[in-house]
Amino acid sequence: MSGKPSDARPSVVDRGTFEQQLEALRAREKAHTREGDAIAAARRRLPMVEVAADNPLLGPDGPVTLLDAFEGRRQMIAYYFMWWPGRPAAEQCEGCTWVMSHVGELAYLHSRDITFAVLCQGRNTAYGFGDARTSYEESLRYRAFMGWTMPWYSAQPSLESLLVGRELGLFHLVCYLRDGDRVFETYWTKRRGAEAVDYSYALMDLTAFGRQEGWEDSPVDWPRLGHATRTLGGAPDWPPLREWPGGRPTAQWPRLDAGRSDDLGATGSTGIDPATGPGHCH
Repeated sequence: MSGKPSDARPSVVDRGTFEQQLEALRAREKAHTREGDAIAAARRRLPMVEVAADNPLLGPDGPVTLLDAFEGRRQMIAYYFMWWPGRPAAEQCEGCTWVMSHVGELAYLHSRDITFAVLCQGRNTAYGFGDARTSYEESLRYRAFMGWTMPWYSAQPSLESLLVGRELGLFHLVCYLRDGDRVFETYWTKRRGAEAVDYSYALMDLTAFGRQEGWEDSPVDWPRLGHATRTLGGAPDWPPLREWPGGRPTAQWPRLDAGRSDDLGATGSTGIDPATGPGHCH
């Protein structure tokens, strides 16, 4: 293999050797799939804990409750979106933007009596709360800029109750079950657990070069482009962001190219402060 990333490639073999080594890997993949099935089966057997159904949320038409967010369905998956109150779009969480940009058709979830909703937190781990209504309206403008259509609420009025014992401002994926007018939490995860929502990483993992991130176990001369979630620019070059802070969440660039406004009405800084900026917010 070449010592130059631009020339990096797997070794070339004949078809028989390729299929033999692929089949050996496939056996591991099948074992991984079966273990995933077993973990899912165990997840379905977890107990649940009751949470207050009347936990207040902010909706686009005013105050609502956690129970209202179910939209009458029996289950709900809620993504707790990190948010930088008063900051412009370029400074918003690239991890949450990455995850939400993969949410499209919800009919399949609805066919299983599951609602998917975003509960915007109104804060980031490194930055305190802003005014609840103001930060929610900023987040709604961000949702519009990104072209997302999933239900979108602010969880800020009851965040400490909804994420009891967890790190406020960090993104979480939480599953709920409704029993009449009562609500129960059945599962939650954070950080890489939220990869369940996206498919880009899963597809990258199938390719020869993988995610091209520094932490991966890849050959020494394989390309390393840093995180895919934030870049210095868009098409056609997609210049990678090698040092933090800087750039924008990757999915913002096509929206800007399409002429969409990223004005959130934010009153904070227009550039990331290295002392307080997001850094690796995901």
